[in-house]
Order: sequence, then C-alpha cells, then structure tokens
Amino acid sequence: MHEFKVWAPRPERVDVVLGDRKLPMRRCDDGWWTATDFAAGPGTDYGFSLNEGQPRADPRSNFQPFGSKGASRLVDHGAYAWASNWRGRPLAGSVIYEAHVGTLSPAGTFTGAIEALPHLADLGAGVLELMPVAEFPGSRGWGYDPVNLFAPHHSYGTPSDLKRLVDAAHGHGLAVILDVVWNHLGPSDNYLEEFGPYFTTRYQTPWGAAVNFDGPGSDEVRRFVISNAMMWLRDYRFDGLRVDAVHAIYDTSATHVLSELAARVSALSAHLGRPLYLIAESDQNDPRLVRAPGLGGYGLDSCWADDWHHCVHATLTGENSGYYQDYGSLEGLAKALRQAWVYDGTYSAFRRRTHGGSPAGLSGPQFVVCTQNHDQVGNRAAGDRTSALLSPARLRVAAALLLTSPFTPLIFQGEEWGASTPFPYFTDHEDPALAAAVRDGRRSEFSAFGWDPADMPDPQNSATFWQAKLDWAELSKPAHAELLTWYRDLIRLRASRADLTDPRLDRVTVTCDPAAGRLLLRRGETLIAVNLGAEDWTCPLGASSLLATSDSRIGYVPGGLLLPPDTVAIFGPPPGPGSDAPPIPSAPPAPDRNPHTGH
Repeated sequence: MHEFKVWAPRPERVDVVLGDRKLPMRRCDDGWWTATDFAAGPGTDYGFSLNEGQPRADPRSNFQPFGSKGASRLVDHGAYAWASNWRGRPLAGSVIYEAHVGTLSPAGTFTGAIEALPHLADLGAGVLELMPVAEFPGSRGWGYDPVNLFAPHHSYGTPSDLKRLVDAAHGHGLAVILDVVWNHLGPSDNYLEEFGPYFTTRYQTPWGAAVNFDGPGSDEVRRFVISNAMMWLRDYRFDGLRVDAVHAIYDTSATHVLSELAARVSALSAHLGRPLYLIAESDQNDPRLVRAPGLGGYGLDSCWADDWHHCVHATLTGENSGYYQDYGSLEGLAKALRQAWVYDGTYSAFRRRTHGGSPAGLSGPQFVVCTQNHDQVGNRAAGDRTSALLSPARLRVAAALLLTSPFTPLIFQGEEWGASTPFPYFTDHEDPALAAAVRDGRRSEFSAFGWDPADMPDPQNSATFWQAKLDWAELSKPAHAELLTWYRDLIRLRASRADLTDPRLDRVTVTCDPAAGRLLLRRGETLIAVNLGAEDWTCPLGASSLLATSDSRIGYVPGGLLLPPDTVAIFGPPPGPGSDAPPIPSAPPAPDRNPHTGH
C-alpha cells in the first residue's frame, strides 16, 4: 500500500497513472492531492496526469529509471543496509576532491566511482565532492540542468548504487559532499510549472526563469527545496551540500531561504549526531553567506573563493583577458593568500564597479580555494587543464600554494597527477534547437577571452564526453607519478603541522617583492618561500629546517637557502616526535653549489 501525494494547485484534476490504470486523486485545501493504492509499493512505476494530459514525473520522484520523460519509481530508503558506522568528519582541516561521476571511472557510474576511493584515501583527501547527480535530460552532462531534484541520474545507477558509493567512501574515511542546483532547473523536460508556481518572472537568471522563493505560493517551493536537502543528507547520508550559484537564488523574504536551510541542516546535524556542512558557490564576495545569524549572516559553513583561483591562475599563466584582467599581480596574490578575497569593497576594472565585502573576522576554513575546478577548466574553449598551460615546475608551485594555504583546499579530479585529459563542456540535449543555442552561446562567450570559438569541441558530440574521462594509466608514467608524490607529500605535511591547519587568518603574513618575483608566506612557525622571478634567490633561513621542496636543486648555501626560478620551499622547525610528516630532505653541502647558477 502507498499513499501518493503531490502539490499541484494549478490543475483542476490530477490522476495517478499506474501502467494502464488511472487512480483519481482527492484535492485538499492547501493545493495538495492524495490517493491511496493498495497494490503499490517499492518498485512501482507511476506518473501524474494533470487535467487528463500526458503523465508527468513526480516532482519529488526518487528515481527515474527511464529518464526524465519516463515514469517515476517508488523507492524505500529504509531498505538499504548501511555497512559503515560513520560518525562524520569536520570540514576544517580537510582536503576536498571534486569529481564528476560520469568521467571519474571508465564505467562512469556510481559503482565505477567506488574503484577510485582507495586512490583518494592514499592521496590524503578527506572529502569527496560529487558534481550534481540529480536527474537531467539525456545520458551525459555536467548535471547543472537538473529536472528531477530528488532522483539520482539513471545513467549513473540506482539509488542503492549511490548509497553504496557514499557507504564505501565512509568506509575509506572520506566524507562526501553533493553539489546541488536550486537557482534554476533545466530548460527541457521541466514540467514543474504545470503543477504550481515553482518559478517567478520577477527575476531572471543567466540560465532561465528563477525559482520562486519569495512570491505567492513560495512557502511550498521553499519546503520543496529544503526537503530535497534533508533527503540527500538523511537518506543518502551525504555529509554536506555545495549549493550552486547562490547569487542567483533571489529571495527578499525577512528570512532568506539559505538562512532557513542552514538552521534546518544544523538541527538535522544535532539529531543525527554527525557534522553536516553547507558550502556556497558565489562570485559576489559576500561575507553574509558565512557570518553567523546573530551577526546578520545566513550561517553557511563555507563559500568558494574565486578570487584566490584567479590570482594564482593569472600570476602563474600570465593570462589577462576576460575576468583575469583584474588579477595577475604579485601584490594581489599576496592579498589572496592572506584573506582569500582580493575584492573586499574595492574597485574592479572588469566589473567597472566596487565589488565585494570585507572578510574581517572570518576564518580560513570558511573559504574553499582551488587551482582548478570544473568551471575554471570546463569553461575554457577546449577544456584544457592547468597541466596544459603550466610547466611542471609551476604546477608544483601551484600545488604548494594550495595545500599550505589557511583555507580549505579543493583538488579537481586528476589534478594531482597532472592529468592530460581535458574537461570540456558536454551535453546530450534531444532538442536540436536547444543544442544549437547552447553551442552558439558558449562560442560567443569565448570571444571575451580572446579564444577562437573554432577550438571549442561540440558539446553535443559524444566524443567530447569520452575525451573527458580520466586516463588512470597515466599514474604509471614517471612525470605524472612525480607530481602525484608531490601532492601526497604536501597533504601529509599539511596534516602533520598544526600551523598549516590553523584557522586563524590573523596568524598569516605574506610579504612579496614584485620586481624580483619573490613571495614569502608565514603560517605560524612554518614558512613557504616562492621564487617566480627569473633569477636565483638566496632566502635567509635562520635556524629553520627544510620540510619540503619542489625541486632537487633547492638546497642550503652560505647565508640561507637557494631557490632557482619557479621553485617553492617549505621550512620551519622540524616535525615533533611521532610525526607522520615526509622526511626532511637532505641538502648537499654548501661548497657543492654555486649560489649564482644553482649547480
């Protein structure tokens, strides 16, 4: 027996469609409809017919085995037998690993992704972040055009398969975050507006109609979204949610929906007895996202800091087109290393206005930073990674800046070994007009960066998707293996030194010499020296010891430590007894080195 329920204030009649049967539903006063079927249960396929029209998927469908146009299937979330007695792990001090289920493994499924978990555990990552998995049209895509928010995408596997992935990750000591999209829904197979006022014309997002969070009928829309969050955290045991593009979640209510969400997640965390976190994606540099409610904030746990990425990228690559024109100076990089945001109420030439707010009073873990992520790689014309843009030496510098920062580091799949596979944008739209509009729209955007649109692979071509799959065989090749060792050592060093996980930003100091291309970052007693200049740098060392170096040419010389161009050294007091830090590298004696040539 199952009681079917659906919120549909717009139609005059709603029927449950069960194969060849139609079951009339009873309308309640609050816009909900109900009907009970004694033969229905887990595994039953169904849909809702509105005003005797074609069956539509349940807005809260837990599974769409035949895709977004097909029937919904009833799921018993209580039937899965969880193997791991997971009690969670805090976000602070962790390293996030962002992955796309369809390209992480050869199989491109939830089950296939399980095969990557030992690698992540060995790397030292603490959190696996999955790009969106909610049902979207077609068989392949990034997932940012969802239409069934409660259903895992059918091409990745079943709801039980997703639970097995989360369960297995917990068994490897990894927390799991899910990327969710609530600012808009996909442009095709999106039938929510036929049910009720899920969208509003008062606002417009870059991707279409805005979700109705503050207009007539918005109470149920807000419940819909918050119920979606509760389901992922409770029924699938995700440890957190990364909320996509919150600057496009428009809400003028006295209590913003993000604030309401944060309060509900906090209550669920207390009930479940394990930490749960919310991470916002926004390019607005708005401290209200993560400030406590008592200080006028929404109370989210962390937010992505695009400024940090842009500073590192522009400084190391020299790119200065598009939004990178605001970045690229060593002074800007030094500011980003201190406080994540460069634009904190200062003028942005790219935006031609003052941008951002002050991060004063915030802590390091309240920012997620990266040198690569799906957007920054995939929104390039060819989806080329940093490994195609930087020398091996500068890749090591980027990794050191990321993994010694006071913020929460995020690694994009394959970054740790310098994966050569690109990550271009790919789609599987059935509507030819929509496919052409997406293709043409992206090509026009690339002109702002000076890229040739002809270099963009066709998102609709299945080959574009297949070339994005990681090549795990690269791990056995020397150059890739060496970079992977560097990442592992840096993550181990980060975990072994309290200085490097200290959340206090007032204990971070950065000095730089823009003319010489030199930068010195101090985290308590740990120092990170970076030479991006054209000349060798003899950095005063004092009584400190080398902890990690990006180049075998780095070593002791009279008066300090010699760093050739494009190298980084981390030094400080030796690790304490029992530390699991990488061994301090042995340095050649001073007479064997020429301080001017490095040989």
